[in-house]
Amino acid sequence: MALLHKATITPTKLELLSSWLPTRPWFDGPAGGEITRVAAARFDDPAGEVGIETLLVRAGDGPTLHVPLTYRGAPLAGADAFLVGTTEHSVLGKRWVYDATGDPVYVVELARVIRDAGNQATEEFENGDSRDPDLRLVGSGAEVPAPAVLTAHRDGEATVIETDTLLLTINRIPTVAVDDANEGILTACWSGQETPVVLVHLAARD
Repeated sequence: MALLHKATITPTKLELLSSWLPTRPWFDGPAGGEITRVAAARFDDPAGEVGIETLLVRAGDGPTLHVPLTYRGAPLAGADAFLVGTTEHSVLGKRWVYDATGDPVYVVELARVIRDAGNQATEEFENGDSRDPDLRLVGSGAEVPAPAVLTAHRDGEATVIETDTLLLTINRIPTVAVDDANEGILTACWSGQETPVVLVHLAARD
């Protein structure tokens, strides 16, 4: 379960992304295009410390972009290169927002969801109200070992994450799903996109 708060965030996530996204090598959209939300869902941090969100956005009339983020109550040591920015959360205070592909908590949970054929987390507010995510995530299942240590990170048209045991490819522009028995995948559907698309490929390292 992902615990949510009814709160205001300043600046908003989309405001942070409006300046950060155009600096990415995989960014595709018009210069100065407004960043709009397409859909989003959460993963659960078993320790309850890190917010993990899979966010889909669009810049102007550009394609849908896959931007996973993590939210922390303190800086992540050694992760300055992945910092998107900071926000003030009306309930939680100052929050550090990271490109989740550089956050080990995200990488471990992402791999678990794919390995275990999992889904997005249930989203519940502190008062007990819940909401249905507008992004449906499905892990394929994969017989690969769990990751423990991040060893490399490369940004290009896709983002490639290496761990001690796995290779994860983050499709920044989601691709139409295809069956591949040799790897695990995370697929997504949302309103207007009922055909599953691939957000992440996972494979064991040689």
